[in-house]
Amino acid sequence: MKIAIIPARGGSKRIPRKNLKSFCGRPIIGYTISAALESGVFDRIIVTTDDKEIANVARGLGAEVPFVRPAELSNDNATTVPVIAHAIAWASENWSPVEYACCIYATAPFVSANDIREAYQRLVDDRVTGYVFSATSFPFPIQRAFRITSSGHCSMFQPQHYNTRSQDLEEAFQDAGQFYWGSAQSYLSAKFFFSDDSKPFIIPRYRVQDIDTLQDWTRAEIMWRVLQESQVTQTSVKVNQ
Repeated sequence: MKIAIIPARGGSKRIPRKNLKSFCGRPIIGYTISAALESGVFDRIIVTTDDKEIANVARGLGAEVPFVRPAELSNDNATTVPVIAHAIAWASENWSPVEYACCIYATAPFVSANDIREAYQRLVDDRVTGYVFSATSFPFPIQRAFRITSSGHCSMFQPQHYNTRSQDLEEAFQDAGQFYWGSAQSYLSAKFFFSDDSKPFIIPRYRVQDIDTLQDWTRAEIMWRVLQESQVTQTSVKVNQ
């Protein structure tokens, strides 16, 4: 069995009720559920939550909420892998054995059904023993990054690259925070996401925005609207050709 697991606890602090907050006219979790449904690769789509309102909204959007997430996995210190492992264990015990699972974050409005399908195919075709996860490139060379000191001045992390040309520096990548495909065993054994066993699935930067603050949220909504306008324009051009 292949399952999507969407973690969505109720107690977010920086953006209260973050998982249900309206994003461009609909609850943000709705974009994730829609992408999972549209992908057509899952036998079950589960939202794991401790919150009744989130559970009701998720069910209304087409996901399943078959259990209440335990309190010890719903506090501020809970991390992703134990939450996913708990859902896998529950599904395997109550439904049928889980072979593959995909964690998809509830606040990932740019996640696409096609990316989910292609990443799953890569996991299977390449026999990846870790994870296939969404990633994107850094917009600037990380080797030229600097910190701001306690006195308000700056200090480079890698001063040896002060005079190195940007094009001569190795490109760096980061977690895109959208989805993480893996075998059930990878999650149950708490395998590290970013290891030699895993492969990144690269997504263009214009479809990636981590949403942790209200400023992030505003930026993501602007990006979303621009992308929608671009798609409408492209469709119109094709129709008129």
